[in-house]
Amino acid sequence: MAISRRQFLGRSGAVAGGMFGAGLFGSPFTQRALAMTMGDRYLVSVYLDGGNDGLNTVTPVGDGSGNLRSDYEFARKTGSGGIRLSTTELLVPSGPPLVDPNTGAQLGLHPGLYGLASLYAQGKVAIIQGCGYPNPSLSHDTSTTIWEHADPLRAGINTGWLGRHLAAHFGPSDIPAVAVRGSIPGEFDQTTTSVLTVSRVRNFNFPYDNSNGSDSVFRRNALMALADESLASGQSVQSQVGAADKSTLLAADSYPALHDAYEDERPSFDQMYDDLGTSTARDLREVAKVIYGVESGAPNVDARFFEVRNGGYDSHSDQGGGSPGERHYELHEEVGQALETFYADCEDMGVADKLVVFVWSEFSRRILQNDTGTDHGTQGPMFVLGNVNGGVYGNHPDIADASLEGGNTVYSQDTTNPYRSTDFRDVYGTLMKHWVNVPHGTILSDVLPLDAGDPNEMWTTEDFDMGFLP
Repeated sequence: MAISRRQFLGRSGAVAGGMFGAGLFGSPFTQRALAMTMGDRYLVSVYLDGGNDGLNTVTPVGDGSGNLRSDYEFARKTGSGGIRLSTTELLVPSGPPLVDPNTGAQLGLHPGLYGLASLYAQGKVAIIQGCGYPNPSLSHDTSTTIWEHADPLRAGINTGWLGRHLAAHFGPSDIPAVAVRGSIPGEFDQTTTSVLTVSRVRNFNFPYDNSNGSDSVFRRNALMALADESLASGQSVQSQVGAADKSTLLAADSYPALHDAYEDERPSFDQMYDDLGTSTARDLREVAKVIYGVESGAPNVDARFFEVRNGGYDSHSDQGGGSPGERHYELHEEVGQALETFYADCEDMGVADKLVVFVWSEFSRRILQNDTGTDHGTQGPMFVLGNVNGGVYGNHPDIADASLEGGNTVYSQDTTNPYRSTDFRDVYGTLMKHWVNVPHGTILSDVLPLDAGDPNEMWTTEDFDMGFLP
């Protein structure tokens, strides 16, 4: 991906965040020491863009002590346009019990998720049910921003929940995060450190004028001289701009080589991603290339946080059920296969114990089916996989018709409610505390502040020890 000179000089922190965050001018040695709170680990965000149908992702097989399966059958149709999943086609992998903690009902995975089911059988997947937030929005853009910024009360927080951590612990000369897309995801929003956005690492470069490549070395040296001059200026802002410019230029020197190194040294896994032939597989392969570069000691490659996305989940019509070739099946198949291959790749690299991947969507779909699909909904499951305590966490939402509001499940923090919701910020907080190693109090003060209001309806008591991480 080419970057214009204007972008380089004016936006380097574009591709590399901005320059003016709190604590920016602290000692670089202090910044780097703080950055090591995560240690030798990786965190990958996989965003299912469009609102994944959670009820047809983790689906009741039986009633247990409640009526989950009966309520599911009432809400979802069979026959032409029906999307109900039968108990025989749902996947119930071996491994940790796939059971709702509240009702004891047997659960199953959508048949398209056979790749993820294989990882679940190995104890490598935690399913967190009923994830949502107070006063939910059914707007794609608004809800996505809420999840990315961890700002359910729409307080105008303009930084990402991971971005707040990056800004606190990394400086402008660092590139701690990579997004495999064309723009910085909201999760990484901040104005202090650098975030690299690439579609393919082999194409990350500066525009050295391909029609006259003989002067590329001179152009590169001129850019580096400008960065060094700014860095040595003695003026704080100019110095920080120079640091970010230099780190971005060095990344442009280093990142394309990750592609060749990976293809040359990991041809069998490279082919496995090719065989899948999907965008999610290709994007996760880019993450694998960077991780392999970090593990191999590639210069100027230090990323620990990653983001990829897969779209297509806005299934108002023609959603399909559990048959190959249908829309929801194909989406789940793509993501499940890609995650299975990516995990196997990381395991073969020897980094599986350093890896956690979390999978989320901006909302679920409505419980009651429309003619051939599902409309915008509220609470749904999240997946966390890798170095996890596999199993099911959180309560399945109450899907009884009489309990729904506008056809959707109701968010609740009432501790006496057997269907109490999982606030998605508790999942984030558990990741921050137990994987990124951020102190509990720091998470609350700097990353995920609690809500005010009715404790039965708002997130006023946190749970950052959900148990899905060792």
